[in-house]
Amino acid sequence: MTVKTRLYSKLREGVAAVLPIALIVMVLCFFVTPVPTDLMLAFVIGTVMLILGLGLFTYGAEASMTPMGNYIGAKLTKSRKLLLILSVSFLLGVIITIAEPDLQVLANNVPHIDSTVLVLAVSVGVGFFLLLCMLRILLGIQLRWLLLFFYAIVFILAGLSDADFLSVAFDSGGVTTGPMTVPFIMALGVGVASIRSDKNAESDSFGLVALCSIGPILSVLVLGFLYKGESNEIAASVADTYLNTVELGGAYLHAIPEYMAEVAVALAPIIVFFLIFQVFFLKLRQLPLMRILAGLLFTYVGLVLFLTGVNVGFSSVGVVLGGQLADGWTRWLLVPIAMLMGWFIVQAEPAVHVLTKQVEEISAGAVSEKAMHLSLSVAIAGAMGLAMVRILTGMHIFWLLIPGYLVSLVLTFFVPPMFTAIAFDSGGVASGPMTATFMLPFAMGVCEAVGGNILTDAFGLVSLVAMMPLITIQMMGAIYVIKSRRTTEEPIKSFGDEEIIELWEVA
Repeated sequence: MTVKTRLYSKLREGVAAVLPIALIVMVLCFFVTPVPTDLMLAFVIGTVMLILGLGLFTYGAEASMTPMGNYIGAKLTKSRKLLLILSVSFLLGVIITIAEPDLQVLANNVPHIDSTVLVLAVSVGVGFFLLLCMLRILLGIQLRWLLLFFYAIVFILAGLSDADFLSVAFDSGGVTTGPMTVPFIMALGVGVASIRSDKNAESDSFGLVALCSIGPILSVLVLGFLYKGESNEIAASVADTYLNTVELGGAYLHAIPEYMAEVAVALAPIIVFFLIFQVFFLKLRQLPLMRILAGLLFTYVGLVLFLTGVNVGFSSVGVVLGGQLADGWTRWLLVPIAMLMGWFIVQAEPAVHVLTKQVEEISAGAVSEKAMHLSLSVAIAGAMGLAMVRILTGMHIFWLLIPGYLVSLVLTFFVPPMFTAIAFDSGGVASGPMTATFMLPFAMGVCEAVGGNILTDAFGLVSLVAMMPLITIQMMGAIYVIKSRRTTEEPIKSFGDEEIIELWEVA
């Protein structure tokens, strides 16, 4: 596939991911609840930038992060030095997560934690658990027992933590496994798994995203015991108004240099680390090296466009629209509208298509791609609906998370380990860019309008999106097990030694 074809494909994926939500928003704004014209124009411009940014970013991340992960993972395994593998894995987990766009969006929306402090805490959590992932792969530890152990610690700490940090912590686990981190750590895991030659090596390379999603939850819960929260305004809740198109254009032109500097700082550690590793260890030839550097350039440009479009024009409309829908008779539309958006969000997420094909191949067609799409769509639509119900009723998030994770962990004893790994990996896949950039601000707007507590009621939406696929995909695994047993137990027609067999009758 040529560069032009791949880039065009990624831009189409960007359109598929953003356009459904944009069309739903426009229909609501034109026919149900109006928003200021200047804000609508800012939203349209932000939508275009978001599509371009997401397309360029995913292309660049695929062209740079995946080969970097493969090269570094393969080189580390050849060294056969455990300390080197673990230390490099930790460092890479930290610096890759810092550049994750979904995390940047979440950090800018959290009012009581400094964005730099939150990003660093989450990054350290991912780095530590990526180190544990490498140990798991090398030692062949079953994923099920690690999930049970660490989620037990998570809920013990959650029961003791400050309520203002609780929902943010679980949301952090969902946003960190995004388009920057997932390709890299998956490629790194495959590279390290190649050191083993047993039959379970390939399956053990799954589950990295699952474990790396736990790290941010634990790190933010621990941060709640050590960090004194601040009282600041939520960034996304501030909907700027513009007197004319010149002022609107000036807002975008003013924001672009800021995000250029911010993204440069975020990507600099990755680039510096890779160049040092290249000089002393990899020593790639000129062509693959230039491809990776070109991919990093696309990643940079795409990330700048993405963050600019989100923060200037996209998220603000989510806040305003959510607030207006929550006022008056339209409040009754909140749950079905959120569920409709959830349905389209998961259908448009590119990584979901990869996941569903993977499950169909692993199950040899017993669990079809169509069935997987349906189960994920139902899961995310249900998660969005539950998030709205929680905001409108003030329900504590534990009433949803504890039963949800309990069911998910119990199911791990009844489905094949591969399905468990894919299910827990899929939580990060399903909570894609649109969840953090639009649905979370939308929930904040609703929460403000109904007089709820944003930190305890609106935050937590991403965690519900990350949790629901754990149940649905493992249920698909249970269906696969049942179908497999039926196939093996089906009696085979036997014929006697002297019996004449008519071939067309047998057929």
